[in-house]
Amino acid sequence: MLDPATPSPVDLKDFSAYIASCAAIADQRLQGYAGIEAVARDEAALNEYPRLGRLRPPQDVLIIDQPSPAALDAARQSLLRGEVLLEHACAGEATRLGLGPKYLLSPASDLTPAVLRDMGLGKLAVKPAALSAMSLGRRHMLQLAWDLGVLAQEAGLSPDTVLGRQWLLIIVGETSAERIMADFSQANFYGFDPAKALFMIQRSFHGLDLRPGGGWAYDLAAPKRLHNHGQMLMQSTMNRQILRIDSGGKRFLEWDEYRMLLEGMVDKVSFNIEDLGYLNGALDLTGLATALELGGQGFGMVMEVVANNPRNPQKGGALYHDPQLGRDVMIESFQLRGVRNEDIAFLNKNINHYPNPAKMAAEVRRRGLSMPVSVKNGYLYFQPVQGDVNFLLPTAFVRRALLEPISAWKSAADTEAALKAMLMQERRPGFMTWAENITGLRLQKV
Repeated sequence: MLDPATPSPVDLKDFSAYIASCAAIADQRLQGYAGIEAVARDEAALNEYPRLGRLRPPQDVLIIDQPSPAALDAARQSLLRGEVLLEHACAGEATRLGLGPKYLLSPASDLTPAVLRDMGLGKLAVKPAALSAMSLGRRHMLQLAWDLGVLAQEAGLSPDTVLGRQWLLIIVGETSAERIMADFSQANFYGFDPAKALFMIQRSFHGLDLRPGGGWAYDLAAPKRLHNHGQMLMQSTMNRQILRIDSGGKRFLEWDEYRMLLEGMVDKVSFNIEDLGYLNGALDLTGLATALELGGQGFGMVMEVVANNPRNPQKGGALYHDPQLGRDVMIESFQLRGVRNEDIAFLNKNINHYPNPAKMAAEVRRRGLSMPVSVKNGYLYFQPVQGDVNFLLPTAFVRRALLEPISAWKSAADTEAALKAMLMQERRPGFMTWAENITGLRLQKV
C-alpha cells in the first residue's frame, strides 16, 4: 500500500540525488521481493490507497458558477497585469494514441486513412484533411493569445501590451524539446514576450533493476521513460531547470530566480494540452476568480472536478472523502485497486490552480511527492502524480452546477470530439486571419 499523505522523502537537490532517492525508496518498499516479475504481479497492491475500503462520496465540493463581480474583476486585472503564471504541460507522448508528442500532433497530416483504420475509427463527421495543418500545440497557444487579446480589448488596452506582460512556463519532453522551442521561434512566440516565455525539459529516466546480491540499482541499459507529471512538478523546483531562449541561446534560471518569479504571481494555473474545452475558451475567469478568493483563505491548491464520460469512462484523479483524514481527497485511479473507470463519478479536470505558488513549490521541494511504482519492459519506474499536492497543502475542490463530462483527447474514442473542437476554432470569425498575422505564418488551407 502507498499513502500519498505521508510520502517517503525525495531529495530534489539534483538528478543524482533524485535517482538515489528512487533506489532507496525501492529498497525500502520492495524488501522481500526476489525479482521484477514478483513486483509486477503485486503492482496494484503496492500502489493501493491504504484507506481504500473506507472511502466515501465527497462531502465538501464548492459550486462556483456565480462569483461576485468584485472577484471576477480581480481575476481580469490579475491577467491583464500578467500576475498569473500560465503553465502548459506539453511533455506527454500520447501513448494511448500512439502518434508521438501531443504538442506536435497535427490531424491533417498524422490522421491518415491508414492510421484511422488502425485506431478502429470509421466514418467521421469531420475529416482530418479538412483542417488546417496546425499542430495541437499551435492551436493551444493561439487560443490563449486570442482570448487574452479579447480580454485586453474589452478593458480598452492594447492586445500587444497585455500579451507582452504574460509569463508562460512550457513543459516539454526530451524527444520533442528542440522542435517545440523551434515552433515558438517560427511562430513569433505567438505574440508573447520571448523573455517571459520559460521552458523546462522534463527528464526521462532509465529503469531500476534488482541486483543479484540484493538492492535496487539504476540500470543504464534499461529504456528511458518519463516519471509522470508529478516528477515534472518536482523537477521544476530543482536548480537550473527553468530556461529562457535569448540571442545567446538558452539561459537557465537558478532556483532562487524562479522562486522570486513565483513570489510575484498571485496564481499558477496548470493547463493540460489535450483538454478540448480549452480550444474554444482558454481563459476561465470563474475558475480564476474562485482560486484567488480561496488562495486568500489559505488554500494552496484548487482542483476542479467534472463528471466521467459514460460513453468513454476515463481513468485519472478521482475525488472521494477520506473519513480518517477528515477531508475530501483526490486519488489517482491506479491507487483504486478494483475500482473500474466507469465506477469513478468525479474526475479531476486536469486544469489546476496553485494560488500562492511560491509556497506550493517550496513545500514540494522540501517534501517531494508520493512515489507509486510501475513495471515496464521488465524494469521498475516511478509514477508520481502532480495532483498528490492535495495531500501536502490545504486544497479546495470545486465544480460547476451542471456537471459536464470530461473532454480531453486521450484515446482513439476522443478523436471525433477533438476534430470537432478544432474545426469550431478555425471557423471562429477572423481567427485564422488573425493567427496568420500574429505568427507571420501561412496557416489557412488553400
